[in-house]
Amino acid sequence: MHTVVVGTSGVTASDVLAVARGGARIELSEEAVAALAAARGIVDALAAKPEPVYGVSTGFGALATRHISPELRAQLQRNIVRSHAAGMGPRVEREVVRALMFLRLKTVCSGHTGVRPEVAQTMADVLNAGIVPVVHEYGSLGCSGDLAPLSHCALTLMGEGDAEGPDGVVRPAGELLAEHGIAPVELREKEGLALLNGTDGMLGMLVMALADLETLYKSADVTAALSLEALLGTDKVLAPELHAIRPHPGQGASAANMLAVLKGSELTGHHQDDAPRVQDAYSVRCAPQVAGAGRDTLAHARTVAERELASAVDNPVVLRDGRVESNGNFHGAPVAYVLDFLAIAAADLGSIAERRTDRLLDKNRSHGLPPFLADDAGVDSGLMIAQYTQAALVSEMKRLAVPASADSIPSSAMQEDHVSMGWSAARKLRTAVDNLTRIVAIELYAATRAIELRTGLVPAPASQAVIDAVRAAGVQGPGPDRFLSPDLAAADAFVRGGHVVAAVEPVTGPLA
Repeated sequence: MHTVVVGTSGVTASDVLAVARGGARIELSEEAVAALAAARGIVDALAAKPEPVYGVSTGFGALATRHISPELRAQLQRNIVRSHAAGMGPRVEREVVRALMFLRLKTVCSGHTGVRPEVAQTMADVLNAGIVPVVHEYGSLGCSGDLAPLSHCALTLMGEGDAEGPDGVVRPAGELLAEHGIAPVELREKEGLALLNGTDGMLGMLVMALADLETLYKSADVTAALSLEALLGTDKVLAPELHAIRPHPGQGASAANMLAVLKGSELTGHHQDDAPRVQDAYSVRCAPQVAGAGRDTLAHARTVAERELASAVDNPVVLRDGRVESNGNFHGAPVAYVLDFLAIAAADLGSIAERRTDRLLDKNRSHGLPPFLADDAGVDSGLMIAQYTQAALVSEMKRLAVPASADSIPSSAMQEDHVSMGWSAARKLRTAVDNLTRIVAIELYAATRAIELRTGLVPAPASQAVIDAVRAAGVQGPGPDRFLSPDLAAADAFVRGGHVVAAVEPVTGPLA
């Protein structure tokens, strides 16, 4: 099994995916253990002094004015975890919780949090055992960290609350720790706070969304090319010299992908035949501009994710010169904004894909295709309601594109008077990515059927490779009406698994 070694820095998006989705094991480097011990020594020295230090010998948030005596500090750390584990609603997905815990461990190992090495090792042991804390949908405002989600994770480290075992069964966390020989941690000064104060949940979901969207944008380029081909459109608008004079990188990449897919097609270039048209509709002609703008948004979001992966987010933090200083680095605004940007771009990509599907089904705009791509229109409804489903998904994506980060609800007696709502932005982005996958799948389903109905003209070799692969995957081709939902589910699985890209790249070479 793949192993990820966590040091004081250098965790990558690939590491997050390996742990969250691939079940990779985690080891702490000697450098990380040394940094943990050094920072802990600083915290212990401050704890022994009579002067109050926030998070070490004081209360938290609006209660930070109270100095906590030494005999109450362990109780203080336990209490913050218990009281902050106040999430409600459905359980969060296993991969999200694993990413959340791993990223918190990454920051702990930076040596800026003051957590003891044994606490970090316990975090690694819990992940390696396949124990996943029960974390709920609601409870984070994206400021002071993803407090409630991280608190539920910390509760598991203490042997309290519920967790899911490697068998998928939810049980008391204490029982699961005991079965795997893991001793519950007894938190000391600052440790409870350090386990809660991070943007780890929203960052983990951003990293996973970026991975999914990278493949999905390539798939969308392919389906757009198939639709152009099925509509007898022109590929001249994809010429590199046209995109060079508006040099947005994403636009050029999308146009190049579409052009590569269409190479050798006998279906393109017939826009001047029976029903002459000077130009294709925007949804066809402007596909690279829309998908390309989304790709550039992805690039910006990836830069933010990389910066956040290189960050140590906690409050207060232990500095190398021995100071322990308060800060506001736990505010989720940088991550929240790009999560919202991605939801907007995804909604627009879904919208333009739906418009192409609708055009394929309309006999007045499809240039010779049968109504709704039906076998016997009137007796058969064809893909009429598949487009309804696609439209419903697009409508929801538009609602999901409303930014969460534009909202703020003050909390903690106005101490935390401006919050990011980044966790909420991440949660709705996950739904948006899920829906976009279905939208692309429906366009794929319609476009492949439409190409097969264009008898007498040979599609591009790459297009034929996609058609062959999708049929082999159980997605049926043209014919009389049948129970449609299984076909759409098979198309969804085909897109979701990255098989669109896998089908074309042996013909086109690697897509951009």
